[in-house]
Amino acid sequence: MAKKIADACEVTLDYLVGEGQNAPFDKKTLQRIQEIMELEESKRTVLLDLIDTYIRDFKTRQAYAS
Repeated sequence: MAKKIADACEVTLDYLVGEGQNAPFDKKTLQRIQEIMELEESKRTVLLDLIDTYIRDFKTRQAYAS
């Protein structure tokens, strides 16, 4: 299960469990990721697409603010 989460986040297992150089995930964030991965695929896809949209919009606003 942890390997799937690491793969979905495109990070290593060490990074995911906080043993990497820059492990920013707290326990609540890791729990949320685990719960997202347990959703049925269609709901998980919608949720991850929504997250991607917010991140893209945030980065776009940052780029134009500079």
